Amino acid sequence: MTGKVEVLEKKIKEAIEEVLIDEQPRTLFTPARYILSLGGKRLRPLLTLLAADLFGEESERVIAPAIGVEIFHNFSLLHDDLMDRADMRRGHPTVHKKWNANTAILSGDAMMIEAYKYIARVPSPFLSRVLNLFSATAMQICRGQQYDMDFEQRTDVTEAEYLEMIRLKTAVLIGCALKIGAVIAKASDDDAESLYQYGINIGLAFQLKDDLLDVYGNPDTFGKKIGGDILCNKKTYLLIRALKNSSPSQRRELDRWLKSEEFVAEEKINAVKKIYDELNLKVIAGNLIEKYYLASLDCLSSVHVPDERKQELIVLSENLMYRQK
Repeated sequence: MTGKVEVLEKKIKEAIEEVLIDEQPRTLFTPARYILSLGGKRLRPLLTLLAADLFGEESERVIAPAIGVEIFHNFSLLHDDLMDRADMRRGHPTVHKKWNANTAILSGDAMMIEAYKYIARVPSPFLSRVLNLFSATAMQICRGQQYDMDFEQRTDVTEAEYLEMIRLKTAVLIGCALKIGAVIAKASDDDAESLYQYGINIGLAFQLKDDLLDVYGNPDTFGKKIGGDILCNKKTYLLIRALKNSSPSQRRELDRWLKSEEFVAEEKINAVKKIYDELNLKVIAGNLIEKYYLASLDCLSSVHVPDERKQELIVLSENLMYRQK
């Protein structure tokens, strides 16, 4: 990463350390600070600051909404982990495992409220537009999460349905983060929309890569248990393609594992992964990831600023494309 990115990441880290620092009762706010302290990529606030910088805006005017987006993102992860019954997040116990489900629900609610307080610190000329964008995005994320849960009960989810779900659940917040930075930096409507679409495509590639790493990643670097999506029958792109492309015998094997209520975890992961390998799904998914990656660069190229100002975003896109965690 460049020196500029390192400076922005340091500002983000310092700002996050101040979130809810002295609020009482600690039983409500310690879990929220815990999930924020686990780090992660902090991609969304960085994108907000980089988008503003693209148009010459200083980070001080956008740091508050950038942190608001990150708080909201972590709130959504906290509740998502609870709904998915996930044990680990970023290599550490999830909030509902470290505390309990009720704590996860209430601390998550507090985080959502805190996110709006940070968004409300946007300079007043841009507040209405940013607040409307953020609220619309928050509702889209709820829709995406509901689709994700609905898919758990179905074996006929299409690729198009899945891609729309991850657009809502993951990509729109990345697009929103970028657009907030552009709006505050007084970018033109066309440029703000181009950055938003850049974020949508990067977000789709990001989530598809996450699906891939859940099966083929290194557990030491991924931060979550490998095969978690397989164990809970999550309708990822890989599973949807497997159900669509499988031979009769492969489909019977998949159906058997999908319906099994008692199984040895490693056996199920290995059996499903074997079918994925036979169907060459690692390569197929990789090609789709590259498609969205290239589409994101195309959107970025249409933003009306000198190419040299885009280098941090281009490097960031490459890092996301080839990440291993």
